[in-house]
Amino acid sequence: MSGSSSSSNSHPSTSRRLEGKVAIITGGASGIGESTVRLFVLHGAKVLVADVQDDAGAALCREFGSEETLSYVHCDVTREEDVENAVNAAVSRYGKLDIMYNNAGIPGKLEATVVGADSENFRRVFDVNVHGAFLGAKHAARVMAPVGSGTILFTSSVASVSSGESPHAYTASKHAVVGLTKSLCVDLGRLGIRVNCISPCALATPLLTNAIGMSKETVEDLVCSSAVLKGMVPTAEDVAAAVLFLCSDEARLVNGLNLVVDGGYSTTNLSFSIALKSLLST
Repeated sequence: MSGSSSSSNSHPSTSRRLEGKVAIITGGASGIGESTVRLFVLHGAKVLVADVQDDAGAALCREFGSEETLSYVHCDVTREEDVENAVNAAVSRYGKLDIMYNNAGIPGKLEATVVGADSENFRRVFDVNVHGAFLGAKHAARVMAPVGSGTILFTSSVASVSSGESPHAYTASKHAVVGLTKSLCVDLGRLGIRVNCISPCALATPLLTNAIGMSKETVEDLVCSSAVLKGMVPTAEDVAAAVLFLCSDEARLVNGLNLVVDGGYSTTNLSFSIALKSLLST
């Protein structure tokens, strides 16, 4: 009986897993960011959305009706003054910052080969995906360090563990995000701040559907047909649920992790099987 009581007291309640927390979510006006915003608010967090999509951000805030729960600031993550302002705004409005989710990112041009690749595109992808993430961590740590706690999270990609299907700039940038995660987890762990990242598989979010010029339904069919784990359509909400875990107190000992959310896709290479089936069918 006493063992049961001790066990229940050692784990936080899961009903409102972010009750009293304050979060910033960059790129929070659409896709994975938007799904995470909705889930965070449902679980009791006060959220500041930082994005360049002003209309979408404002519309999202209107749904909730009060800045006491959700607010928006324009934030280009490549501009340090914008990132600094977003962090300052969260602290000014809500009194503190517990969670910094650096989610903003771009795919860049879909270049199949390095020969003739656009160098400016490579720089732009790194500026948003890596430098933007760095700036978010820098300014979040600035306000988290004095209180000795906080969680910083990045969005990486399955491209960080499986190569050959994404553009070079995007793949390299997401590897860099994982490296930044591991480096910062050591630096900031000493100050009581956890740092992790999450690597989703391909999802039918605006980022991908716009990049490849296909409808949401077509992308979902493509993702499902190539999936290892069958019977479900991967969604942004699935990734948001994993983000919720990493940012909650249930993950208080999780630090320096790249959590791959891909249904096992990156664990295998089916190229030989596909080639063999093609050969046997001819």
